[in-house]
Amino acid sequence: MSQPDLVIFDFDGTLVDSEFVAARIEAEMITQAGYEISPEELSQLYAGLTFKDILLRIEEVSSIPFQASLIDQAEELVDKRLRSEVRAIEGAREAVASVTSKRCICSNSQADRIGFMAERTGLAPFFSGHIYSSLDTPSRNPKPAPDVFLYAAQKMEAAPAKTFVVEDSVHGIAGAKAAGMRVIGFTGASHSYAGHADVLTEAGAETVIRRWADFPGVLAALAEWSDA
Repeated sequence: MSQPDLVIFDFDGTLVDSEFVAARIEAEMITQAGYEISPEELSQLYAGLTFKDILLRIEEVSSIPFQASLIDQAEELVDKRLRSEVRAIEGAREAVASVTSKRCICSNSQADRIGFMAERTGLAPFFSGHIYSSLDTPSRNPKPAPDVFLYAAQKMEAAPAKTFVVEDSVHGIAGAKAAGMRVIGFTGASHSYAGHADVLTEAGAETVIRRWADFPGVLAALAEWSDA
């Protein structure tokens, strides 16, 4: 396939540099609740998960029960900070514009958060309403479940095997691979860490890019390779 049926972009930490903004707030709240964790640790271990799932996973390893009210408090604080701080990652708009096939966003974030960040960063016009939150799928199962990816492919009439996904997290890659899609890893956001590219490759990314400027060539090469 010289062009895929569909290119799916993750949003947080892939198109917009939002992961570390959220990680600072969430790490502070979790630490205050009794489990000490840094924003860097939170990003490395739990990037791509909803805050609810982060809390559940930490509860499993720490036996510390967290109050459910932390979720709403964190969401409110993160939204407030993102409205003033979020930026598109350098080259993201140009990379998205280079895709001549169908394109969409698949994210674990709430639809309204994706919406205001897409508007603030100038990315909204590139997706024409094709923005899918896992929370709005019939199952409401977030990544690493494949549900949001399969939902998007169905809505956009694309074959999963002819769909490429760009992801910055192990959990996102797991969901895309489970959906039968091909994955390009991305490590160009501020939450990236030493060894990030290796971790994404081990999770199933066919290749990993750090700069959006490399994306058009990589996508074309991988698409051509599938036709060989």
